[in-house]
Amino acid sequence: MRKVIFLFFVSLSLALSAQTGYKEARDVSYLLTEHETDAYRLERCKLDVYYPEHLKSFPTVVWFHGGGLTGGSKSIPRELKEQSIAVVAVNYRLSPRATNPAYTEDAAEAVAWVFKHISEYGGDPKQIYVSGHSAGGYLTLMLALDKDYLQKWGVDADNVAAWFPLSGQTMTHYTIRAERHLKEGIPIIDRYAPIYNARKGTPPIYLITGDRHLEMAARYEENAHLDAVLREVGNTRTHLYELQGFDHGGMYAPGCLLMVNYIHQQTKRGTSEQ
Repeated sequence: MRKVIFLFFVSLSLALSAQTGYKEARDVSYLLTEHETDAYRLERCKLDVYYPEHLKSFPTVVWFHGGGLTGGSKSIPRELKEQSIAVVAVNYRLSPRATNPAYTEDAAEAVAWVFKHISEYGGDPKQIYVSGHSAGGYLTLMLALDKDYLQKWGVDADNVAAWFPLSGQTMTHYTIRAERHLKEGIPIIDRYAPIYNARKGTPPIYLITGDRHLEMAARYEENAHLDAVLREVGNTRTHLYELQGFDHGGMYAPGCLLMVNYIHQQTKRGTSEQ
């Protein structure tokens, strides 16, 4: 069932999070392989860890930036700061210096790093959420639905607490199509399309887009299609939100607040959604 929301404020609780200090570890390599020699991987495969200094067993959001898989750089959205959670902002290789599936492979390695190391910063590895905007939303969906990427590093994708792709493509990404010199604007579905990998049994997946009349071409419709396909294959934990009044660039801020509100609710309950 489609959920349409008019979002001006998510919850007053977002402004009432615990007062605490925060630290940030910058440019941490997330490479899990020894003796890496690829200069571009050494340059780009880094992350920043923003975390509450005086809390323990806090949730963590792994955040993938947007930029069409051709640009962008790691940063921490303002809406995710000072929310009693950690945020891990990730860089990954970009086209044309790298080609598919390098971006998704990097994203998987970064998430695996968080599972292995977030406890060293005080975080709870059982409360890891994965999100990203636009291209970052595409990467989020690929990791959620194609378990092979994380399994390579010994991580079960279904151990992620929940997935929050913000305005991600669900067809094969347009940059990947461009790498193959395919016709611009015509979608395809192959194994690099999240929808191709639709499956049941996942943690909650929150498909969030901007207003269908303001979004990138067919971005809402792609997510609505994925929602329908997930339900058809028996996935009962898919949720579709259309943030009316917000365009592609503007939707990520309320989308982040929607995610933080969910995390706060789950933290208060002490259990994941059933």
